Amino acid sequence: MNENRTSAVEPFDAVEVIRTKRDGDRLTPEQIDWVIDAYTRGVVAEQQMSALAMAIFLNGMDREEISRWTAAMIASGERMDFSSLSKPTTDKHSTGGVGDKITLPLAPLVASYGVAVPQLSGRGLGHTGGTLDKLEAIPGWRADLSNEEMMRQLEEVGAVICAAGSGLAPADKKLYALRDVTATVEAIPLIASSIMSKKIAEGTAALTLDVKTGAGAFMREESDARELARTMVDLGSDAGVRTVALLTDMSAPLGRTAGNGLEVRESLEVLAGGGPADVVELTCALAREMLEASGVNDADVETALADGRAMDAWRAMITAQGGDVDAPLPTAKHVEELRADHDGVVEGLDAMGVGVAAWRLGAGRSRPGESVQAAAGVEIVAHVGDQVRSGDVIARLHTDTPERIARATEAIRGSWSYASAGTELPQRRIVIDRIA
Repeated sequence: MNENRTSAVEPFDAVEVIRTKRDGDRLTPEQIDWVIDAYTRGVVAEQQMSALAMAIFLNGMDREEISRWTAAMIASGERMDFSSLSKPTTDKHSTGGVGDKITLPLAPLVASYGVAVPQLSGRGLGHTGGTLDKLEAIPGWRADLSNEEMMRQLEEVGAVICAAGSGLAPADKKLYALRDVTATVEAIPLIASSIMSKKIAEGTAALTLDVKTGAGAFMREESDARELARTMVDLGSDAGVRTVALLTDMSAPLGRTAGNGLEVRESLEVLAGGGPADVVELTCALAREMLEASGVNDADVETALADGRAMDAWRAMITAQGGDVDAPLPTAKHVEELRADHDGVVEGLDAMGVGVAAWRLGAGRSRPGESVQAAAGVEIVAHVGDQVRSGDVIARLHTDTPERIARATEAIRGSWSYASAGTELPQRRIVIDRIA
């Protein structure tokens, strides 16, 4: 049987595009549009995109290239539209860290001012916890909402935290997995375009970025974090999204908990007008940025936490997604205490050590799709600035599987560093800089 088939002639060749970037030259807008589209369609092979990702990692991209790359990623899928809402929209993205539960109190706090917060979030992988994993510690709460449910909740409640749909920037999903196995994750143009393609596709009018630096952050060096923040702010501005970034400290964990249910409990303390000072400080700093970008100036966000308005918005948000706000949070079957081995004042607490311990206790996953323990994690008793004596409890390790304790202890044991008792330590700066 004779079939006449005509295959479309591609306007570019993958090898030609790879060679351009390999040799340190600029990719043209047309080359970028084609390579992202062709990769999404399967015309550009995984090996070829791997080579291009490495060429980008080694030779970088200029602002115009990154902006066009991001636009091409957005064009690979659908875009959300919140223009039908009766209120302005604003969103926040964090580059992730240990104990970073800020989204939980932040979204309802901002919503209590009549601003819509469509917070499309993800799950954790490795030592950084995922917002959806935390909220799933609440009995009945569900992460997956239809677009119609999301729009209704934004109009009626003002805040939604849910899973991002698969239709947003599908090219990024493919490329993200590829970068993970080709040692190109740290390429700043690719990190920035990955984050911003999804955030711009979400359709929010304003975006506040929390870019972390320090031992527990993805970008450990401040110079790298600053470059990433600047790149993302430029990408947002180029796309017409009002974007600002706060450079924040992740040398030590945020708050006194790392783990899903433990972090929900601490977030509730913040929403009740209490909670750790560093969590409150960062929540309020980000809330002010988000509100100002939406036209709400000089908001007294501390009072909104203290007088119950933010808690009311939290209860409405959780209830709307099926969560039982009055149900007790899960508790671990096994809790092990870790004790100090000498006297002193805690002058440092390694965020990475705490994060890895929480992960090993069952709070995180090693690969996508793994289940996590809702009650597992680390409760920090002695944080930076606290005076301790030998034998004092400095942390509690929570898990449902006690056989995990030994490896978690191994990860966290050396995380505390001490100065002589009575030493006055410099004040920790949570917000290092503002980049707009």
